[in-house]
Amino acid sequence: MGHGTTLTTDHQPSRKRKIESPDGLHLSQLERAIQHAALSLLSLQHPDGYWCFELEADCTIPAEYILMMHYTDEVDAQLERKLASYLRAHQGEDGGWPLYYGGNAEISCSVKAYYALKLVGDNPDLPHMAKARQTILRLGGASRANVFTRIMLAIFAQVPWRAVPFLPVECMLLPRWFPFHLSKVSYWSRTVMVPLFVLYTFKARARNPKQVSIRELFITDPWLETDYFPVHSALNRALLVLDRLGLKLYRWIPKRLRRRAMKEAEAWILERLNGEGGLGAIFPAMVNAYEALGLLGYAVDHPLRVQERRAIEDLLVVNEHSAYCQPCVSPVWDTAWACIALQQIGSERSQTAVKKAFKWLAEKQLLEAPQDWEFNRPKVRSGGWPFQFKNSYYPDLDDTAAVAYAMHKSGDKSFGNTVQRAAEWLCSMQSRNGGFASFDADNDHTYLNEIPFADHGALLDPPTEDVSGRCVMLLGRLATSQFQSAEKKCLDYLFRSQEPDGPWYGRWGTNYIYGTWSVLMGLEEAGIGAEHEVVKRAAAWLKNVQRVDGGWGEGCDTYFEPSKRGQGERSTSFHTAWALLGLMSSGEAHSNSVRRGIDFLLRTQQLDGFWSDPEFNAPGFPRVFYLKYHGYDKYFPLLALARYRNLTAAET
Repeated sequence: MGHGTTLTTDHQPSRKRKIESPDGLHLSQLERAIQHAALSLLSLQHPDGYWCFELEADCTIPAEYILMMHYTDEVDAQLERKLASYLRAHQGEDGGWPLYYGGNAEISCSVKAYYALKLVGDNPDLPHMAKARQTILRLGGASRANVFTRIMLAIFAQVPWRAVPFLPVECMLLPRWFPFHLSKVSYWSRTVMVPLFVLYTFKARARNPKQVSIRELFITDPWLETDYFPVHSALNRALLVLDRLGLKLYRWIPKRLRRRAMKEAEAWILERLNGEGGLGAIFPAMVNAYEALGLLGYAVDHPLRVQERRAIEDLLVVNEHSAYCQPCVSPVWDTAWACIALQQIGSERSQTAVKKAFKWLAEKQLLEAPQDWEFNRPKVRSGGWPFQFKNSYYPDLDDTAAVAYAMHKSGDKSFGNTVQRAAEWLCSMQSRNGGFASFDADNDHTYLNEIPFADHGALLDPPTEDVSGRCVMLLGRLATSQFQSAEKKCLDYLFRSQEPDGPWYGRWGTNYIYGTWSVLMGLEEAGIGAEHEVVKRAAAWLKNVQRVDGGWGEGCDTYFEPSKRGQGERSTSFHTAWALLGLMSSGEAHSNSVRRGIDFLLRTQQLDGFWSDPEFNAPGFPRVFYLKYHGYDKYFPLLALARYRNLTAAET
């Protein structure tokens, strides 16, 4: 069946219509939609076997790319113009820049975007700049921006260094028993902070000779401002006092300790540079590392700096007239879910594609130490997968569970040891409360979220319901006594964490619909039936938040206002798919709610076989950083349609 086949889009009950396909076979619209989506997905598989879709964030990242070029005075004029075009196109109607599609202006993102455009050469008197400036001032001015933005402003000499938290490189020497230690914060915090220690200690200064000022974004002279750290709790106030005290006493720290700490920081960065993958395989850490290496004496043409710059450039998505930078890439995650969707198809071509993908995935499994999770789990065999093409120190529990689940589901016994290693590693990473985090175990020192640096509220990596649901999904499928205890502890955690009205919170996908689907899929594999009270409550909640058009939708604002859970401006294909999959895992395949959701997906499928939603669909960090996975409106609707067909095959 060709990709250009036109789909019927009228509103009659689609599951009973029969449409003649080009080859003369009579297929239901459901079957035709499945085959069209599957063929489109198969056509996007890389020759090496993986899928990798774009991963878009808010305008903070492309703005930071421009700022990075001006920091080093290595400006690619053509790329800069395209990045600036992207920033202008994504300015909100209110004049600022939002954290997600349809959101309100956010102060930190708006300050960075404005500054980047001014560095590019946009006159501040132009209408879009004037409107942005008015919005930033209405939101309190640039001094109200978050810590990361103020660090950038200090580097560009727009605020004094006292406007940022105390981040001396001597932090590298703190013992593990000390209240702050690198092992006590998340992987993303570690990889961002260590090069920041270097930048802070050297009081890094941008090299670009333009010396462009944004004084117009401040209500009070930034050198006279006394309120850079609004206090929000008694503990935060106490830690802020210690932070300012440390700043005053810093001059008395022996220089030999500073030299030793700088060597420790340099060694830590070099050990984790991760080759072509870049430090931590995430943009903020890569940029900080690239700039820190320069301060440590590595010339711009040094192989390590060249390698790190190339890793950053590999994140660019460059089009004819605009460009943006991804925060990272998601090939392992995309490939796992593309495989899970295609496993429902059953065709020879899909099976061949999945086998090829599994071969690629098997080669990406991280089987050798050292890896940073060993801080809390020494003497454990590694066996996880990263999220990205390469992230050698940081395998991801969520990806590991999804990949191992897909491999076990295939029935291919050649992957038996691969799955076993993955399951053993996952169980060893279970936290004390029974749940699973993303990269570490027991990374839940909540007092650290009160330090001045942690105003983003995402310094830690505690267990979450969605990742825990995915781990139960694998452990339940394996159904072996070896993993029974870990499975039971995780189920207890999930039962405790269910919201009173039925859903589960979604840490890594937006939001309660994602979390609820993730857990329900795990409960099904664990044998928790439709008559169990937690399943009934969750299914009832999903049906209750279904929209009039038959679909589901949920906004990113639910991370600010949980009372809006399950609600959005409109239905989306990925929310509809997640809700349908959750209901089908709850034994609701034959319900009217599921049929209406399937009809919504059939009506909204596009000519290319996929679906298209502008909405962002995941938080990077809830409340401060959001993402749009471009693959979610491709493989999740396909998975929902194919699973529905398979579960109701006896009827048709």
